[in-house]
Amino acid sequence: MATDTTSDGQVPEQPAGTPRWSRVVLKLSGEVFADTATGYGIDGQTVARIAREVADVRRDLGIEMAIVVGGGNIWRGMAGAGAGMDRAQADTMGMLATIINALALQDALEKLGEPTRVMTAVQMAQVAEPYIRRRAQRHLESGRIVIMAGGTGNPFFTTDTTAALRAAEIGAGAVFKGTHSGVDGVYTDDPRTNPNATKFDEVHYIEVLNRGLKVMDATAITFCMDNKLPIVVFDLSAPGNIRRALQGEAIGTLVT
Repeated sequence: MATDTTSDGQVPEQPAGTPRWSRVVLKLSGEVFADTATGYGIDGQTVARIAREVADVRRDLGIEMAIVVGGGNIWRGMAGAGAGMDRAQADTMGMLATIINALALQDALEKLGEPTRVMTAVQMAQVAEPYIRRRAQRHLESGRIVIMAGGTGNPFFTTDTTAALRAAEIGAGAVFKGTHSGVDGVYTDDPRTNPNATKFDEVHYIEVLNRGLKVMDATAITFCMDNKLPIVVFDLSAPGNIRRALQGEAIGTLVT
């Protein structure tokens, strides 16, 4: 499936309420799933809300959706490495944490009658399918939501990079990065600590890299730039924002 961009990589204008892209990758950090009181674990109500929004969007807009999940609510590889653990071992533990989150999201979606498949880059045949690009594409074409877990299957790569890589592999039109901290896009600085920070409605990849803006890690940004994959950064914590973002409403920040 070709990406829905113009020859120069720009995003075409669409009528209000019309999806800009027919196939997308939604990136969810593990912290999105966390209990708000502790910052860890899985909050069932939050997972259920996200599942409802995803299900409604898929049914109403007919968008083919793959979801890449993180695992920071359970384990962060960088934290383990910072405590003296071998980085590759710590990252492998983080990959396993993403599979737990993926199974939780699958359960919530299937309770809503949504057909789903969990595909993982880490072999775990008893609980999930192995990630195979063509099989993932067939699942999407058949109307299933594909939840991608296990990162890239390699240490030293973030799930942001996984989202960019998988989007390119399956021919998605864009990567949607849902934030969980109440920050509704990309700013010149952290708006939670700097009241003078200003928000970008649209920003170029190279500016993100040059200014060190907090969007995704540099590997993911560079990959999206090289493959002309737009990134939409929006506040996932606001109910209804998944639909608004996919319909092209002026929320969040578009990185092109």
